[in-house]
Amino acid sequence: MSLFNVFNVTGSAMSAESVRLNTTSSNLANANSVSSSAEETYKARHPIFAAELNKFASQGQSVPVRVEGIVESQKPLRAEFNPDHPMANAEGYIFKPNVNVMEEMANMISASRSYQTNVEVAEASKQMLMRTLQMGK
Repeated sequence: MSLFNVFNVTGSAMSAESVRLNTTSSNLANANSVSSSAEETYKARHPIFAAELNKFASQGQSVPVRVEGIVESQKPLRAEFNPDHPMANAEGYIFKPNVNVMEEMANMISASRSYQTNVEVAEASKQMLMRTLQMGK
């Protein structure tokens, strides 16, 4: 495996973790939103990652990561009886997103640390390449 492949893998991983951070931020920003119907209520979103195995593993190269897509959580929404709320429906219920703030904070910390780890791997690889080039002088 070439050191240049490390940059492909770390770059794809940083891109994937960036998507993960963005979806987590969106979930946290909408955690306390309220709606009058289940159809209009924000649903937590999560990215789906996949390794690009077919393209790279057969060539003996390291395997980058890609984002397959972003899916909405299937957890039930929170319905709360609050007839005095201006967004309450005819039965007096308001609907809140299925976002678990504690899980989202853990996801954010994990994604941030993964991103930082990939930055450090890329930096170490860059330093190794620079030292290799200096050996030829």
